[in-house]
Amino acid sequence: MRSFWYHYRGTILLLMGLIIGGIAGVIYGPQVAIVKPLGDLFLNLMYMILIPLVFFSISSAIANMTEIRRLGKILVTTLIVFLATSLVSAILGYLAVLIFRPINNVDMASVKHLMGSVKGAGGHSYWLNQLVKTFTVDDFNKILTKDNMLSLIVVAVFTGIATSTSGKAAQPFAQVLAAGNVVVMKIVKYIMYYAPIGLGCFFANIIGNLGAEMVTTYLRTWLVYLGYSVFYFFVVMSGYALIAGGQRGVRAFWRNIATPAITAIATSSSAASIPVNIEYTKKMGVKDDIAETVIPLGANTHKDGSVVGGVLKATFLFVLFGRNIATLENAALIICVGFLVGVVMSAIPGGGFVAETVIITVFGFPMAALPLILIISEIIDIPATLLNSSSNTTSAMLISRFVEGKNWLDKTA
Repeated sequence: MRSFWYHYRGTILLLMGLIIGGIAGVIYGPQVAIVKPLGDLFLNLMYMILIPLVFFSISSAIANMTEIRRLGKILVTTLIVFLATSLVSAILGYLAVLIFRPINNVDMASVKHLMGSVKGAGGHSYWLNQLVKTFTVDDFNKILTKDNMLSLIVVAVFTGIATSTSGKAAQPFAQVLAAGNVVVMKIVKYIMYYAPIGLGCFFANIIGNLGAEMVTTYLRTWLVYLGYSVFYFFVVMSGYALIAGGQRGVRAFWRNIATPAITAIATSSSAASIPVNIEYTKKMGVKDDIAETVIPLGANTHKDGSVVGGVLKATFLFVLFGRNIATLENAALIICVGFLVGVVMSAIPGGGFVAETVIITVFGFPMAALPLILIISEIIDIPATLLNSSSNTTSAMLISRFVEGKNWLDKTA
């Protein structure tokens, strides 16, 4: 029981805050706006730390990359498999949302009044203009605002690359970036202690103004994600194991996946699941060098559950603000952004919070909508971790198939 509380106390307290806030919103209605300043305090704290968080986390992560230059065939194959399975996950996640439509019957006028107007309008050149404005600015000082998040990310990436490729001369600066990242992440940790109260008050204000329909919207969103997770875990991963090793591969997968899956659920952490994943991936017949490369790398860069989470958050805001998710253009953009935040952002320390700001920035939603999708992150955390962690084992099996040949299971028997 103590171990359960240790691993889940943050999530439990945050969910308790949301539940209490939701109940207060239902009971007191618009009068609950009296606690809105407490919610605004949390948002302002997060906004204040957002710029240094993004810059230091991305630039330091890239500046300190030194070991990923070997195992050529394994790494190239790993990259291809990770990208392919993540893209499959993004497409399936989009189809799940399109079919089951978890977000419906919300008072759009109330939402826009609460959140502010959506930036941008449409037109034939809208997305090209939005792309340019999203990734670039015409003055350096403009990257120091939360409205130009991807422009800041571009600068951080170039800073990290330049530092990494400058050799010993830039080592002191790389250490500064790493130290800055440690300090900023510690500040975020302190701010998150206030999250149960801050997000609870914010949620109370949302429910008080929009009514109980918002609670059912989040419930439907969670149920759709949970149903998708069950489908992906049992059906899609079995399909990957079948492609990797035929029926023997499927049997090997299901004989050994229980312990890694339970560990992922119990810890709610892909990183904490690495040792168990490596052990049981080897028991599936994957060679040591592949398992010991793919599993740790996948824990940081391959997150099928997070990809679907990105799609879900984007579609959530699309429907909430009255945009059509069913057009070909929007479908492609939603899938691509879900893929981006699930694959690229997952490799960045603190990337989850960065991912939400990227979704909002790319599509031109008001930054005030950030807490709406932060709530989604919390309610899907456990099934998302299950998919993130377990998908690395099937990826290792697929990589073994392409690196070792179709009879790779015979070589490890």
